[in-house]
Amino acid sequence: MRKNPFHRPLKWALAAACLGAMINPGAASSFTRECATRDLQILMLIEARENSNAVSPEKLSDAMFTMMHARMVCHEGRAADALALYDNIAQSITANIGRSERWR
Repeated sequence: MRKNPFHRPLKWALAAACLGAMINPGAASSFTRECATRDLQILMLIEARENSNAVSPEKLSDAMFTMMHARMVCHEGRAADALALYDNIAQSITANIGRSERWR
C-alpha cells in the first residue's frame, strides 16, 4: 500500500486550523487547563502510535476527529464531557497494545 505524502501534513494543518479558530481572547478561558493538558497528552499518543504503525490510519484519523470534537465540547464549557472523550480516544488507540507497551 502506497502512502500519500500529503496525508500527514494535511491532517496536522487541519488540526492546527481548528484549534486556532477556537482560540480567541474571550474563548481562551473556557478551554480549561485540564482539557489543554489532556489534549496534548492525546496528541502525543496519536503521534507515537502513528510513528510506530501500531494503529491503523483509519483509527488514527477517527481519533483526530474525536479530538477535535472534544476540543469543541471543552470550549463550550463542558470539561468533564471533553475529558471523557479524551479518555475514549486513549482507549481506542491503545486497546490492542499490551499493558507493558501502553505505559512506556
